[in-house]
Amino acid sequence: MTDWEKRYTDEDTPWDKGEPAPGLIDWLNKQNLARETRVLVPGCGRGHDASSWAQTGFDTTGLDLSESALSDARHKYESLPNLAFFPGNFLEGKPQEPYDLVFEHTLYCAIDPSRRDEYAQALNRWLKPGGYFLAIHFVFPLNEEGPPFGASKDEIIKRFEPGLQLLDDWEPRHFEGRRDEEWMFLWKRKR
Repeated sequence: MTDWEKRYTDEDTPWDKGEPAPGLIDWLNKQNLARETRVLVPGCGRGHDASSWAQTGFDTTGLDLSESALSDARHKYESLPNLAFFPGNFLEGKPQEPYDLVFEHTLYCAIDPSRRDEYAQALNRWLKPGGYFLAIHFVFPLNEEGPPFGASKDEIIKRFEPGLQLLDDWEPRHFEGRRDEEWMFLWKRKR
């Protein structure tokens, strides 16, 4: 199992680009979601993606296993009153109240593939019925070495279709070096 705290304290975080995902920024610029939408960003790391939700006006919660990453996030984004960061395990935790929208980028690929069914089950706890799941997933062949662990579009769709309805999927604008490696999905929870 990966020691995420050690990865952050050792600055061994090649996934952290120091800014929000370009595909997320593009998506937020085109949306008219109600500002009272509550957003969860699990596996938020240093909070860059979570900050973009909060800067757009949403009540946003970032969740991560690493206290060091959360400390960095709190320090960098302390000026955003509608953004909070909490330690926690998305796979094992349960919110006091489910969220209207869950956004993730680089969490699914960080989870051992043997635990991916737990990820889909966790969405049912964290996401309200009728809520939205927006994700940027890595799509490349699955191999034993990771994280990141690969996945195919088909595997991702099969994993989430039982509880979620796929509304759209597309190749997002991406960080340099990730061309043809990321795919964005928008889902709606069925029940």
